[in-house]
Amino acid sequence: MGPLTGPPADGTPTRGGSAGVFEDAGWFRVEEVTSAGSARRAAAEAGRRLGFSETRLGELSIAATELATNLARHAVDGRLLVRYLRRDGAGGVLLVAVDSGPGMVDLDASGRDGHSTSGTLGIGLGAVRRLATRSDGYSLPGRGTVIAAEFWPAAPPAKAPGGADVDGVIRPITGEKVAGDALAVRHTAAGALLLVSDGLGHGPLAATASAAAVEAFHGAPDGSPAAVVEHLHRRMSHTRGAAVAVAAVDRAAGTVRYAGLGNIAGVVVRPGERRPMVSLPGIAGHQRRTVREFEYPLPPGAAVVMHTDGLADRWRVEDYPGLLGHRAVVVAATLLRDAGVRRDDAGILVAAPS
Repeated sequence: MGPLTGPPADGTPTRGGSAGVFEDAGWFRVEEVTSAGSARRAAAEAGRRLGFSETRLGELSIAATELATNLARHAVDGRLLVRYLRRDGAGGVLLVAVDSGPGMVDLDASGRDGHSTSGTLGIGLGAVRRLATRSDGYSLPGRGTVIAAEFWPAAPPAKAPGGADVDGVIRPITGEKVAGDALAVRHTAAGALLLVSDGLGHGPLAATASAAAVEAFHGAPDGSPAAVVEHLHRRMSHTRGAAVAVAAVDRAAGTVRYAGLGNIAGVVVRPGERRPMVSLPGIAGHQRRTVREFEYPLPPGAAVVMHTDGLADRWRVEDYPGLLGHRAVVVAATLLRDAGVRRDDAGILVAAPS
């Protein structure tokens, strides 16, 4: 499994969806301290556009600087994602720092002021934790670290119905400025409805196909995953088409219903158990057989993971002790880092255990 590859170093926006729609300001490669400024400026601009106060803008800038500087000084292949968050009419900013090593034995201890493993003051991660509205992280020695920090101008909006934690990450193939993959989520009283789309090919035309899938997904009448996939198929005929999959996650009922066309991987996973979900051959918008829906048990503590073929499917949750106890965006970024391939767009969506 290779490291996370492909996010543009210049912060080119990518498309996707969490809590409805993903809106990434961009991925920033951070290989030296001087390159941390681009990530800091992007974070500050996001907060400014969302109406953050000068005080909150300063705190967001400090956190972005600390994360980027930490990547430059101590990490391998460090990247920082800056994302807009929109929920219940409010706007926030998400920062996700990802690296491929060296990792930390005790990330919690590393976030306490005064703790250092490299002769520094060790205040960076502690400052991020204090300033963020919410934060989470996962680290594994020899594999690397992922840290996610949310910043809201005031109290954060209420969580999704049922407390569902669904999130994901996307990055384009190396050399492209836009990704042909897209993710989207609709929250209902029964749970979460998830979409993963992989537009055929790469670049703007693939991105257009996936954007059409997301638009059709949000406009689809409430119904089963199979009915939603049929709706997408009808609405995407003007595009080059895409592989798509839709899942309905119902934690109360302990089930996930799934329908897909094309090469989207879907699994229900927990330590010691991995249940693949079936997508049928086809291209939404162009070629399909009868769309079929399958139902799978969703045991307590299990996650639903869906991803495009830009991620190898050889990852095992057993290789990441305790990972499923973390936020969905941390799970997604960790798996993308290690399972992402250089030769394709990559998108992954995770419904974490409640």
